[in-house]
Amino acid sequence: MEVVIVPDSAAGGELIAEAMADLLRRKPDALLGVATGSTPLPIYQALAAKVANKEVDASRARVCQLDEYVGLPAGHPESYRSVVLREVVEPLGLDQDSFMGPDGSAEDVAAACVAYDRALAEAGGVDLQLLGIGTDGHIGFNEPCSSLASRTRIKTLTQQTRVDNARFFEGDIEQVPHHVITQGIGTILEARHLVLLATGEAKADAVALAVEGPLSALVPASALQLHPHATVVVDEAAAAGLKLADYFRATYAAKPDWQGI
Repeated sequence: MEVVIVPDSAAGGELIAEAMADLLRRKPDALLGVATGSTPLPIYQALAAKVANKEVDASRARVCQLDEYVGLPAGHPESYRSVVLREVVEPLGLDQDSFMGPDGSAEDVAAACVAYDRALAEAGGVDLQLLGIGTDGHIGFNEPCSSLASRTRIKTLTQQTRVDNARFFEGDIEQVPHHVITQGIGTILEARHLVLLATGEAKADAVALAVEGPLSALVPASALQLHPHATVVVDEAAAAGLKLADYFRATYAAKPDWQGI
């Protein structure tokens, strides 16, 4: 696993946005897997700036969701479809037809999960998947003890995750849905490049366990250790628990400029 330690979230956002831009220069119709929440916002802002400055053409890019709440009404501002449209698709000037996501309002949610997995495969697979990490080590909504071979499916959120997400629902945990559709860990691992961004001291323990701890279903993000091209970008606060932090700094500093992440 490649670990890059950056000064702050803005630097992490710029680094990852440049990796996405480089991918689009090589493959203009790349399928970009996006995550939601506050952590990836600097990535989307930096990539949108590159598009606005004509540093990269994103007009043929495709975007797919990592997860979606179950049961929120269509058009709810905190549905992940609405969030991705607002924070990624519109700023990049993409057509909504370029956007793929699971149907969280489907009558048959299990069938919708299978359909989304199939759609990702038929689209040629995800070229670059952005990930965040929960304080308990979850990725997507694959909570602790999720199968490392899991596919897209419905999951019940833990109380801690609902507490963490209440900030997006006016601080009212009662508004936070109990269930989500999430790409499974097995589905996530099929992406060609995984890029996880973590910032802040609250994520330090989870990052250390995912990067340096044993492979364990208790820490779903540790599954990135199995991937041939996984990059973990962390700020200094999130890197505080890494025993090999100095090694990671030296390794990245010694990389050729053209190699990227």
